[in-house]
Amino acid sequence: MNILDRIIIDKRREVILKKSIIPVSQLEASVLFDRKTISLSQNLKNSNSGIIAEHKRRSPSKAEINYSFTVEEVVKGYENAGACGISVLTDGKYFGGSLDDLLLARASVNIPLLRKEFIVDEYQILEAKAHGADLILLIAAVLTRDEIKSLSEFAKSLDLEVLLEVHNSAELEKSIMPSLDMIGVNNRNLKTFEVSLDFSKQLADKIPTDFVKVSESGISSIEAINELKPYGYKGFLIGENFMKTNNAGESAKEFISKL
Repeated sequence: MNILDRIIIDKRREVILKKSIIPVSQLEASVLFDRKTISLSQNLKNSNSGIIAEHKRRSPSKAEINYSFTVEEVVKGYENAGACGISVLTDGKYFGGSLDDLLLARASVNIPLLRKEFIVDEYQILEAKAHGADLILLIAAVLTRDEIKSLSEFAKSLDLEVLLEVHNSAELEKSIMPSLDMIGVNNRNLKTFEVSLDFSKQLADKIPTDFVKVSESGISSIEAINELKPYGYKGFLIGENFMKTNNAGESAKEFISKL
């Protein structure tokens, strides 16, 4: 069993436990549930840099990345740096994140927030909305076409945007539907964790122009972004590259101004 399979098994169990404690009505009663969301896809279309900066403490492939800064310090740094949006990892077991991170990020900045999570259930989308997210991530590798359809339509009904992540043409073909806003190509193979920008290049012309194209993972240089822009990519998700430094916000600022 690969790491992704393990994460999803744990995630399904986690959702069942959470549902037994926090009812949907409690999530819907959150003060953030009625806030107007901010569009990341619009931000990306209007941006020259297209940077989506990530808050990530650790990952299965790199045990520890950074535990030395508060969420507030990191996200404010990203906002000041001119990031188009911020991705906040909320998985606890594998990435050291939590929904509290999303809440603290929302209280600190006024740019779009992505709940970066392994979503398998509508309940997690309600959680995202209740904790201040503007968009959610759906991962094609772990969902059927019907699940992608029902989850993305449910997100849209809550005024959340949807970033769908794919890794190969089979995942892309099964996923294309009007309820998505952005399609992200993960340059990291989630089963083996190897990274290559070729994944983004190979899939670029298969993504219909109605969707904002995002390249995710393994982007650590200005050159990589300049290499991908001619393929129509508008968004670039960068996590580890900023988080592994002594000051994520400063390193994002330097990167974006160079770009």
